[in-house]
Amino acid sequence: MRIATWNVNSITARLPRLLAWLETTGTDVLCIQETKCADDAFPYEPLRALGYEAAVNADGRWNGVAVISKVGLEDVVTGLPGGPAYEGAQEPRAVSATCGPARVWSVYVPNGREIGHPHYAYKLDWFQALKSAVAEDAAGERPFAVLGDYNVAPADEDVWDRSVFEGSTHVTDLERAALAGLREAGLSDVVPRPLKYDHPFTYWDYRQLCFPKNRGMRIDLVYGNAPFAKAVTDAYVDREERKGKGASDHAPVVVDLALETEQFS
Repeated sequence: MRIATWNVNSITARLPRLLAWLETTGTDVLCIQETKCADDAFPYEPLRALGYEAAVNADGRWNGVAVISKVGLEDVVTGLPGGPAYEGAQEPRAVSATCGPARVWSVYVPNGREIGHPHYAYKLDWFQALKSAVAEDAAGERPFAVLGDYNVAPADEDVWDRSVFEGSTHVTDLERAALAGLREAGLSDVVPRPLKYDHPFTYWDYRQLCFPKNRGMRIDLVYGNAPFAKAVTDAYVDREERKGKGASDHAPVVVDLALETEQFS
């Protein structure tokens, strides 16, 4: 079984690349972030033509998440149960579903903007709600994972130059403590291998030639419970998909698992 996560930075802009990538890689389940389209504008039909169902949580602004699957899509939960609101509304940042033998969440954790900003406090509260929401599945016997854009680099080596981020979000002790809370709930970091260079960065800013200079961050993560982690046979960052015209600023993270999916095909 192949499960992946990808912040596409607008599914409308990235659709041709996305469809080609799905056909090439044979991915069974893909967690998508930053769809930037309303639910009724989501490309259900092109995905259905490739055999994928979709569970979507989107409102047409800069957020939006989805789980697409060709091995089943059941028990869908839209939104983060108990999640905090920002400026009076709960943003569309989470959706979960059971896909064949595994249950997955697609999450787009709030950015935080800057230390001391209300969005930073919102980010920390969001992490706390996520920890509570996934605790039961994390402790269960079914393979389970929370995949997505976490907007946190777990350690200093997960950014190209720690000094550049001093005083900024994504690397603060409080954010990393919030991330550690998920590990305390029974999830572990499935660290992918890089296809080039010595560290598996997943995001490179469009500006200042960050991608060709490999000035990246590892912020797109796969956190799996013990049955999920035990089934992992390979994990990698598909850095090739960050190349070329019209690419997202994130690369897909792909995880292969020794789980049977044939009965769900």
